[in-house]
Amino acid sequence: MDNLCHTLAGAVLAEAGLRRRTPLAVPTALIGANLPDLDALAYLRDPLFALSVRRGWTHGVLAMLVLPVLLSALMLGWDRLVRRRRDDRADPMGLLAVAAVAVLSHPLLDLLNTYGVRLLMPFSGRWFHGDALFIVDPWLWLLFGMGTALAIRRRRRGASPEQAARPARGALAIAGGYIGLMLLSNVVGRGIVRSEAARAGVAPVGDLMLAPVPVDPFRRSVVLVTRDGYRRGTFLWTASPHLTLDPALVPRELGSPAAKAAAASPEGAAFLGWSRFPAAVIPPGEPSVVRLYDLRYAGPEGGWASVDVGVGSAPGGP
Repeated sequence: MDNLCHTLAGAVLAEAGLRRRTPLAVPTALIGANLPDLDALAYLRDPLFALSVRRGWTHGVLAMLVLPVLLSALMLGWDRLVRRRRDDRADPMGLLAVAAVAVLSHPLLDLLNTYGVRLLMPFSGRWFHGDALFIVDPWLWLLFGMGTALAIRRRRRGASPEQAARPARGALAIAGGYIGLMLLSNVVGRGIVRSEAARAGVAPVGDLMLAPVPVDPFRRSVVLVTRDGYRRGTFLWTASPHLTLDPALVPRELGSPAAKAAAASPEGAAFLGWSRFPAAVIPPGEPSVVRLYDLRYAGPEGGWASVDVGVGSAPGGP
């Protein structure tokens, strides 16, 4: 998810009760909810390198053990060296608990979209994709933001800690219900897509994507894998039949010598290690450049989810 969503998640968790665990709980929750995105620094090197490392080491099981410890240690250092308030010292175990909850919220939210997350890093590079929420979800912004704002308002008006926390806890409960329904929608919708595609004479093989779109929870974009390539389409819960397929087949084009040479290059290997629905554009003749793209986010025309790889003056060239 986007970092505004992660920040609001940390804020609503703090207002739901974490803030009472120890001093510095609120900044710890806000920082922890964003901390796994340290790997975004990889973009300072180059975008392709960033694709190869994003949502990996800092989002995996080992990071979920290490990052809370590092964050709580840093916050304790801040408490002792900067705050220096002997009558209001932060509790180490309280900070660790807050940091652990906040850090864990990050990959759990990231798991819900089509970009995915490598939860088992560094032990496995397998990607997990929830396909339930669009990466920028204004409904979660609204729920987390309102829950946080109402809780702060109650607390400032003198409500008891339990009463002040109720809006934030309610927001988390409603968000949990919304996420659950979107996950269920994906599971049930995938079965409907397979059934309706088969009736239309399209036989899906392997993976398929039922991707959420911005704002509208009843609409999904579809990518189907077939033996000959990919088929794209639209899925609507409010229509019957639910699936409308684009007539054009999108070829994969990954079996040609030029595409294989591109895939064997460091750039191609890094890109294909991230991609989920890869395809290639092979210029006619003896291509010197092959475009690799991921149909989740790009088409043959390219875009941020594509890379142009030099393959020499002839197919299979260096």
